[in-house]
Amino acid sequence: MKMRRKSRIALALAAASALALAGCTTVDTKPTIGVGVTEEACPDAVNPENGCIYLGVLSDLTEGPFAALAVPITDAQRAFWKRVNEEGGIGGFDIDIDKYTRDTKYVATEHAAAYKDIENHILAIVQSLGTVNTEGVLPDMISNNIVAVPASWWSGYSFKANDGGIILETGYSYCAEAMTGLDWFSENHYKPSVIAAVGYPGDYGGDSAAGVQKWADINDAQTLVVPTGPNQVVGDQSKVIATILQASPRPDAVVIAAGPAETAQIVGGLAANGFQGRFLGSLPTWNPALLGTAAAPALQGLYNHMSPYEGWDGTSKALDAIRDSLNGETPANHGYVIGWALNYPLKAALEAAAAKGTIDRETIVSVIDGLTVDFEGMIPAHTYGPEGKAAVAQEVNISAVDASVELGLKTIAKFYKGTTFDKSDYSAACVASQ
Repeated sequence: MKMRRKSRIALALAAASALALAGCTTVDTKPTIGVGVTEEACPDAVNPENGCIYLGVLSDLTEGPFAALAVPITDAQRAFWKRVNEEGGIGGFDIDIDKYTRDTKYVATEHAAAYKDIENHILAIVQSLGTVNTEGVLPDMISNNIVAVPASWWSGYSFKANDGGIILETGYSYCAEAMTGLDWFSENHYKPSVIAAVGYPGDYGGDSAAGVQKWADINDAQTLVVPTGPNQVVGDQSKVIATILQASPRPDAVVIAAGPAETAQIVGGLAANGFQGRFLGSLPTWNPALLGTAAAPALQGLYNHMSPYEGWDGTSKALDAIRDSLNGETPANHGYVIGWALNYPLKAALEAAAAKGTIDRETIVSVIDGLTVDFEGMIPAHTYGPEGKAAVAQEVNISAVDASVELGLKTIAKFYKGTTFDKSDYSAACVASQ
């Protein structure tokens, strides 16, 4: 009996030791890591015992045309990842976006130089602002397996032939936005017969203009494409205004794909010269500061804004989290909402890679195909991997300018979906890369 008892005790101790060792292995083992990930803690780490994942930001933070929008975009991203870190990080790592944040001034050469500066130190890019700017470094990102989240909405991101499967876009494209927005416009205002597509030359304005053309072809309308002038971004818009006023037949609707400054000049200038039509503005066209310009009355009466994301007056779990992150304060503009939304796909990819036991560039790329991302309701859930129409979100949120509400936009149509997009040919980028 004594021998049997000793045997049982020995077996029990051995089993306990094995379980203890197994527990230590589970707790202590971190994923295998690659470029842009360190065992050392992040600077000013929330969790000093964690390693660090470094993400890059390439944005317009000082003097470019989108600085007023991009600064709150970046602030929101910082707050989003702070929340992630406060919840323990991902796979035993905190996330840092500050060390490799660079100001590109919305200049393609500056963007490329900043990218070269950070590419050997980051795992991925959580914000690459500007379509032409992003495209300029896209071949290098593809060859180095650097996944990026664009703060731009070019239709080419829906096709692996263009983005190599390494772009995590959010929401619709400018092309789809124009088609769906014009469907809403036709149902709620009037069916336009001649549409002016006004925008920056290149893949922002060009993509939107292509969507206008697709809508016109399907709905028996005419188009007039008017690049902003005299240069790509800010400047006197009198030539744009004159072109529209002198056109025959004159447009009765204008779709704008430019910045807020150009939007104010174009809407205000046309209204002051007797233009009788209305305006649809792409996602980057609005800033509540426009309520302080001479164009404010025209904007309040004639302009509607389009966005793939819920507005500041949204009711989703994501909007609740955004407000919590600001401790009751109001952001400068809707850039904060955009910035928050941009993070969800990369967070999901990091979690998927950590679950596979390896956090490196190649693994991040490998988990994208089939990755379903929950945006906490601020846009519909999205699955990455499909191409063409299957890859594109179509829902648009429409707002009217209202000086009585915070940030100046009141949502009047939430996640509207039209019919023209499904009738369109969306088998390749609406406009080719520049």
